[in-house]
Amino acid sequence: MRRSAVLLTVVGAALAMAVPATAAYGGQVVTKVSKADRASALSYWTPDRMRTLFETDEVAPAETISKLWKGPLPTGVGRLFFTKVPGGDETCTATVVPSRTKDVAFTAGHCVNGGLDPLDRPVKVINLVFVPGYDHAKTPYGIFPVRAFAWSKTYEGPSSRVDDDAVIALDPVGGKHVADVAGTQDISFDKVPSPANTTILGYPVSELARGQALVSCVKPATLKVDSVQSFWETNCDLAGGASGGPWLRNFNPATGNGTIFAVTSGGTTDENNVTLDVNSAAFTDAVRSLYQSAGEL
Repeated sequence: MRRSAVLLTVVGAALAMAVPATAAYGGQVVTKVSKADRASALSYWTPDRMRTLFETDEVAPAETISKLWKGPLPTGVGRLFFTKVPGGDETCTATVVPSRTKDVAFTAGHCVNGGLDPLDRPVKVINLVFVPGYDHAKTPYGIFPVRAFAWSKTYEGPSSRVDDDAVIALDPVGGKHVADVAGTQDISFDKVPSPANTTILGYPVSELARGQALVSCVKPATLKVDSVQSFWETNCDLAGGASGGPWLRNFNPATGNGTIFAVTSGGTTDENNVTLDVNSAAFTDAVRSLYQSAGEL
C-alpha cells in the first residue's frame, strides 16, 4: 500500500498565463486573484469543458463503499475547478460556510496550494471557479470565480496533513452571494468525541461518475494522534477529487444540512489505485483563526 493525497492530478498542456499574487497577512498566506484573471477563469471553465474533463482519462476504479448521492443535493456543497501550472486541470470539493460577506467556502489546503514541482519551483494554481450543486455540468446556482484564497501559515504544503485546510472567497454572480443562493453548512471547531458518526461528501474522479456527480460515504470516523498531528480516519473509499469535501456530524439527508468538523485531506491507496481509507487533519486554533478572518478576503 502507499500513502497518497486524495487529489487527482492530470497532466495537461503547458500554459502561459498571469498568476495571482501571494502574500502573508497575520497568520495566513493569502492569494488575491485579479479581476482580469477571474474573468479568464469564467471564460475557461465552460459547461462543456467541465463535462468532458477526465472523460477519456484513466481514472481510479469505482467506489464500492461510497455511493452516488440520491435526491436533492446537500446545501452549499459543490465542485472546485482549477488549473495547475505546470500541470493541468484538476478538481476538488468545497462547501459554502457562514461568513460576514456570504461569499466564503471551505476546502483542503492542497487544493489551492500547489507546492513545488520536481525542480523545486512553485506550482501556480489559476483558473479557480466554484460550482455549488454541480451535477453533470449543470450549474444550478451559477459559476462563481474565486477572488482570493488563503491557508494558515502552519500549513506547509501538499506533503503535510497538518492544517490541510483553506478558505476561498467568491465573487457574487448576478448580484447574488453564494450563501444566499446555495445555502451554507454549519462549521464547528469544538472538540468532537471519537468515534464520530460521519457523512463525507465529495466529487471523486473515479469510474463511478468521473467527478460528474456527488458521492457520499457514511461511516464512523476515529481520531488518531501521533507525534506530529491529530487526524480523523475512516475506511471510506472516495477517490481523488473528493479532497476538500466536508466531514459532517448530525447530517440530515432530508434537509441536506449538518455540521462540518473536518474536510478530506488524504488517504491510502493500494497497487490498483483503490482507496482503502481517507483521512482529515483535525481542526486547530490556527484553522479556526483562518476561518474567522475569511470574511476579510
